[in-house]
Parts: sequence; C-alpha cells; structure tokens
Amino acid sequence: MDSHFIFFKPPPPNVFLTSTISTKSPLPNELLLHQKMGKKFQLYMFWIVGFLLFACSCHVSVAVRGERTYIIHMAKSRMPAIFEDHSRWYESSLKSVSGSAEILYTYDNAIHGFSARMTPEEAEALENRSGILSVIPELRYELHTTRTPSFLGLDQNSAMFPESESASDVVVGVLDTGAWPESRSYDDNGLGPVPSFWKGECEVGTNFTKSNCNRKLVGARYFSKGYEATLGPIDQSKESKSPRDDDGHGTHTSSTAAGSVVTGASLFGYAAGTARGMAPRARIAVYKVCWIGGCFSSDILAAIEKAIDDNVNVLSMSLGGGVSDYFRDSVASGAFAAMEKGILISSSAGNAGPSSYSLSNVAPWITTVGAGTLDRDFPAYVSLGNGKNYSGVSLYKGEPLPGKMLPLIYAGNATNATNGNLCMTGTLIPEKVDGKIVLCDRGVNPRVQKGSVIRAAGGAGMVLTNTAANGEELVADAHLLPATAVGQTTGEAIKSYIFSDSNPTATIFFEGTKVGIQPSPVVAAFSSRGPNPITSHILKPDLIAPGVNILAGWSGEVGPTGLAEDTRRVEFNIISGTSMSCPHVSGLAALLKGAHPDWSPAAIRSALMTTAKVVDKNGKLIEDVSTGKPSTPFDHGAGHVDPVSALNPGLIYDLDVDDYLYFLCALNYTSNEISGLAKKNFTCDSSKTYSINDFNYPSFAVPLPAATDGTHGSGDGTSSNTVKHTRTLTNVGSPGTYKVSISTSEAFKVSVDPEELTFSQTNEKKSYTATFTAVSLKSVGANEFGRMEWSDGKHVVGSPIAVSWT
Repeated sequence: MDSHFIFFKPPPPNVFLTSTISTKSPLPNELLLHQKMGKKFQLYMFWIVGFLLFACSCHVSVAVRGERTYIIHMAKSRMPAIFEDHSRWYESSLKSVSGSAEILYTYDNAIHGFSARMTPEEAEALENRSGILSVIPELRYELHTTRTPSFLGLDQNSAMFPESESASDVVVGVLDTGAWPESRSYDDNGLGPVPSFWKGECEVGTNFTKSNCNRKLVGARYFSKGYEATLGPIDQSKESKSPRDDDGHGTHTSSTAAGSVVTGASLFGYAAGTARGMAPRARIAVYKVCWIGGCFSSDILAAIEKAIDDNVNVLSMSLGGGVSDYFRDSVASGAFAAMEKGILISSSAGNAGPSSYSLSNVAPWITTVGAGTLDRDFPAYVSLGNGKNYSGVSLYKGEPLPGKMLPLIYAGNATNATNGNLCMTGTLIPEKVDGKIVLCDRGVNPRVQKGSVIRAAGGAGMVLTNTAANGEELVADAHLLPATAVGQTTGEAIKSYIFSDSNPTATIFFEGTKVGIQPSPVVAAFSSRGPNPITSHILKPDLIAPGVNILAGWSGEVGPTGLAEDTRRVEFNIISGTSMSCPHVSGLAALLKGAHPDWSPAAIRSALMTTAKVVDKNGKLIEDVSTGKPSTPFDHGAGHVDPVSALNPGLIYDLDVDDYLYFLCALNYTSNEISGLAKKNFTCDSSKTYSINDFNYPSFAVPLPAATDGTHGSGDGTSSNTVKHTRTLTNVGSPGTYKVSISTSEAFKVSVDPEELTFSQTNEKKSYTATFTAVSLKSVGANEFGRMEWSDGKHVVGSPIAVSWT
C-alpha cells in the first residue's frame, strides 16, 4: 500500500472487526486520504505508536485503567420516573459503574444515549443495567471539478435543472476535515438570503471566526472530544482546533459537492477551466470530525446529531472504517436517524479494491458510492534509449529534464535495503542514483514521497511503476521532481530493458492535459467491491461516480502533495479516491432535491440508480481497469451516475421508515437492536412473515443454494433453486405503460409477473414479482449477473441483478 497509515491484514469476508485500528485492505492504498506526508507522516506514525503504547501519552491514567471510549444506546422510554431529564438519567447510569468516568457527548437525534470513556469491566457492568440497549466500543474511521460537469452532461443540459430559489434552498452537510473559507469555491455572490429553515451556526475557534461563514458556507462546526479523549489535546501548532481545514480533503469534497462557479481554475495549468460543484447554487455546511489521527465515531455521531438539528438536506461522508452489524455501526446508526428526518446520506464505498468483500458503509439507508474515471488524462511519456516510448501520467510542473537522455537505474539496484526497490526514506545510495532517473516500485509509502527520496539522494527523475496490486490503473500526482507513473506491464518492460542493457538511458516528456480519453468511464481499481459483507441480499455499491484525478478546492495551509518540504500553495488540487466520488453523488442528490423537494431519500437514490449507465461513452460495457474486462454489478452497482436522466426517471422504488424496520425484522434483529436504531420501542410482529426479498430496493442480489453433492434442482421453480422477489414501482412521470425486459446469463433465468404495468396518474403504485431460477450447476462462490429494465419507450428504469451461489 502507498498510504501513510500502518494497516493490518484484513479479516476474511465473514469476520467483521470493530477495532479502532483500521481494517482497510492493504492493496491500494494512499487513496484512503490524499497524500499527507512529511511532518504529517511522522505524526501518523507517532499516532500509531502512541495508540499502541498508551503509557507514553499524557493519558497515563487511561493506560493504567485500560480505558477506551464507548457509545451507549439508551431506551429513552424506560427512564425511571424519579428523573426529570434524560441527561441526568444518563449521568446517573454512568456514575453507578464508575466514579471517575465523564460523558463526552449526549445524543438525542442521531441516537438516544451518550458516549464516555471507561474500562471494559465498567462497560460490561453498564450494559447489564436497566434501560441500556447496548454499549459499543468506539471505532476510528478514515477519510477514504473542472471536467466532471461536462462529462456528466450538466453543462449541456443546465436548462433542465431549476434556477429557482428551490435550488439554493438545499443545504449539503459535509463531514470531513472542515473548510478553507477563503477558497473561491465558497463565494456567495448571486445567492439570496440563507434559507429560513437553516438552524446551523458558524463556530469560533483557532483561526476561524463567524465572519468566515457567508450565504454559501452557511455553517461550520468542529467535534474533537472523542479524538482528544483517546489521543490527548489537539496540538494547535499543527492543526486548527476549529472548522478550518488545514488538510485540504474537506475543502475538496465540499467544493466538489456544491462549490460555486470559479473561472480560471487549474492545478499548475493542468485541468484548466471553470470549476463548479455538482450543485453550485446549494449551500454548504461543514462538520469537522477528522483530525491528524483519524475520525472517531463519538465525534462523527455528534456531528450527525447537530446536522439533523441544523436541518441539512443531504449528508456527505467520505470516510469509513471496519464493517459490523448495523446496530453496532455508529455511522449506520446516525444515518438511520438522518434518513428518518428525510436527509439523504451519501458515503464512499472505500478504497480497498479490487478485492472482493472490501466495501464499507453498506447499510441500505446509505447511498454507497464507488469510483470511476473521467475522459481526461495527464500524459507523461518515458522515452528509452532503445527507441521505445511508453505512456504514463503526471502532474509535474517545474524545471524539465535536460534535453538529452539520462542514465536509468532500478531502485532495487541502488540500495542495500531489502525494501529499497520501494524508494523508502534513507534506502537509496546517493552515489548510485546521482543525476539518474530512478525506476521505483509502487507500494507501502506514498507515491510522491518516493520522488522526494530520490531527489534527496541526488536523483534527476523518477518512473514509478505499478505492481500486481495496482495493475494498469494510473493516478496522477503533483511530483516534486520530473516523474511519471506507469502501469505494471509497462514497468516490467522498462525493467527488462534496464536488466538487459549495459548502459540504459531514458528521459520523460510531459504533455499537459488531454480530454476525450477512451474508454471512459471505467471502474477504478482502488474502488471497493461487493459482495456486501453484511447483508448479501442487498447489492452494494449502489453506483459509481467520477473519483479519479478530480480537481476541486484546496487548503491554503498545505501543498498539493502534503509533504513537509512542499512549500507550493495551490487554490485547487487534483486527487483521487471514493472520497471524491461520494460528493459528486451528494451534490447530484442536492440537485434532485431542489427539483423535487417532496422526494424521499430513497426516491432520490432510486432515480440515480435506475437511470445509471452500464455502458461507456462508446456504447460498450463499462470496463474494470483492474482486469481489462467488463465490470460487474459488484464493481459498479447500478452503473455510472447520469444526472440528466435521473431528473426525470419515470418510475422509482420508494422506501419509508417502516420498510427499513421490517428489513431489520427480516434480519432477525432483536427488539433491543432495532430499538437502538429506531430510537423507540419496536418489536417485530410475530404473526407476520418478514422477508428481505420483499424489501423495495432498486437492485437485486439473489443468493441461491450451491450444489454440494453433485446434484441440483430441476429448474422448474418447485425446488430450492428458485427465489421470488416482490417490488413496488411508483410513477413520478406522465401516465404510461411500461414493459419489462430481462437479460441474464445461461446460468439462471428470471420471470416477471406481470410483464406490463400501466400507470394512469402521478404517484400511482404498481407491484410485480420477479422469480429467479438457477438452471446450471454452480459451486459455492460462483456469481452470475443480469439486468432488468422497465420502459415506456421514453424512460428506462434499470436494475442490476447479481446471483450468487452460497
């Protein structure tokens, strides 16, 4: 991996950790965050060591007592009559098991309960008290455009979206690293008064005053109690204890979602054009929950609590952690409460692809977003002494290489260290790399840091080659020396030349920005993949959106690489990750909310999913860059987002709060587990039969029993190889008759009853049953895919199908 965090080997797909240490896959990478190297890199390493060696921190008492933070879900309705206020009841409950523990946050919107630090023994004692639904250890989460509006068709079809005040009456809340308020992406020119429903505020803190907010950046808050309870006070010489974004990630995501129109935007001339968010007239509210040491669930939950109070319309969360059951997942719990209030929640799928079962944020009330590419690239060519040229990518802007071929050396041949091929700090021998171009293998340390290591050793340039973990995927970086990144195949060819030539030479040419690159979009290799590790019956991710080489606003506190020695300051930066694809969908959801204020979060997600494209700009199936083959619904979900079609989807699959509660009943959740999510007493009706197959989701994930004895069912629909799903469609367009069409593999078939649905008025509902039948012998782990489409000749309402033999 290329990240600045130390990660541990992930669990098997059927094991779900709730540790405060990241469980992200080590495959890609640096894309969990942007590159924050240099002094920040050392801080991360310090954090890891400090976390493992608590006795070295200022929390000596914590180390001695083994304390950690817990989130306590309370049954508010069970408060004893002697208490006049729930907060007093919470305090009394905590004091009954600990004489020293103090409440960090009290929650009422996101959950009913509080967070506090205590020992595991105290937590166990507390969980046994009356009125306590659950006591859950805190989890540490991590953070996971000029071209995208035209790529998504927004520029050409802008007249289709309303310019009325309804477009500016939408507030997008962004949970991230805060905002750099001086960014032109927060310019409020042309915006009217702040909507009257808005209850948020601009919190004062280090380097941040109330005047930093305006009619665009309408709210800014920060949450650090959970972070500080674990890691000690925030070092305000290194980061602002306020909503100010010293990191860049939060400014990038919020400006992607709803940034104002900015002319003349670029990164060193790359990707030049007019930058704008997906919903440029929407308002932005930032909730800073992520700090140098990560993002803690007690702080995230407190931010969701306030966002609900503030009346946001959309919540964007480009962060993730380990996966666990929904009632133990703080993001899922808070998101459930937001959904109840009519707030759409968009979250990143994660950057642990292309491994299977690598998703996070998979609750069905969260819109889970994977990453695809644009049709824009930044080519930088390697020219070898044997006359061959190879294409790579780079955002380098500085002194070019001399106009002649330079000696070329493999880093593995210029080191005495076993990992010297990775260009780790201090591993290169200066005498061997001085004045040369160095070929480095990608992995472990950040990509741009490798170039810094080469520069420090006297090297003239770098060719960074992917390994099998990254394949042919190319991600551009603003390197500090002339450098280009190439795919694995190209890297192997260059190595072969180095090893076979007695005097290998090379140079690098930078070609700037190219658009119209095909095929596009393709699924990014780093984008996390299904199947869903929690509920196999719910297909995730939901869809993909642009997430590779995205240009958006940046912090004035840090350079584009994040390296300590990078003294450059930029107004816009180009970075990659599902952190970038998530706010695209958040902003598009805000556009749809402005156009259809009465639509539920499920209706908006359905419109985005059922109109998503499964073919690229050339009409071919969207490719998975990690394999070079067509991607599947486990990679792209319903497909690549198409906002213009989503504006008028024809039909939607809607869901309300009761539908989600019945879904939890179908999972056999206990009354306490459901009540913790629903914040009310709820018991599943024992006289009812609850089925996940009746959950009105816009996609189909169908587990079927695998062959274990060499035999299989007859395929006639009478044996266990047949599964029925019921769905209900709501007409949100003009009257019409929709007919169904099905495409499948030879391994299964689908029949739909009825095959035709006629709608005579808006909001009319019609139901159908889809029967899935396996017709081929399949072993455990086999997957086959298909697609269902309803069409009236004008609208196409599509749903992906994933059949898995389990």
